[in-house]
Amino acid sequence: MLRATLRLNSMSKSSQGSTNNTQRDRYGAPTVRRTALAPGLLAAIVMLAGFALIGQGSYVIIEYVVAIFALIVAWFAVQAKQWWWIPLLLAVAVIWNPVFPFSFSGAYWFGAQYLAILLFVLVAVFVKVPITEAQKPGRVR
Repeated sequence: MLRATLRLNSMSKSSQGSTNNTQRDRYGAPTVRRTALAPGLLAAIVMLAGFALIGQGSYVIIEYVVAIFALIVAWFAVQAKQWWWIPLLLAVAVIWNPVFPFSFSGAYWFGAQYLAILLFVLVAVFVKVPITEAQKPGRVR
């Protein structure tokens, strides 16, 4: 009976540890930093708010913000050495470019908005930059 209880406890502890998806070193400090999380989610929120402004003159502000955030998030993807996000983010920066704008409209433009929102959320979640030993919190420098 005691063996069965100990076995169940060890199994539940190991299953609890596997459900935690954060990557930590042996001292509990994080080993990665999600640098693209804030700008990626902010860009997605701006694009959602931009649906109300499509076709108006003030939509140019949304284009500036989206193009800038696309370049910022692309830089974080470069730092994380996840190059496969870069062409997609550069395409977003070019399509939402306010300096030389494209005259998109209709259902395809709304679909592109949704795809770009999805791209920003996916990049925000999956881009992780490894933390070096000197950058870990609580370390004496």
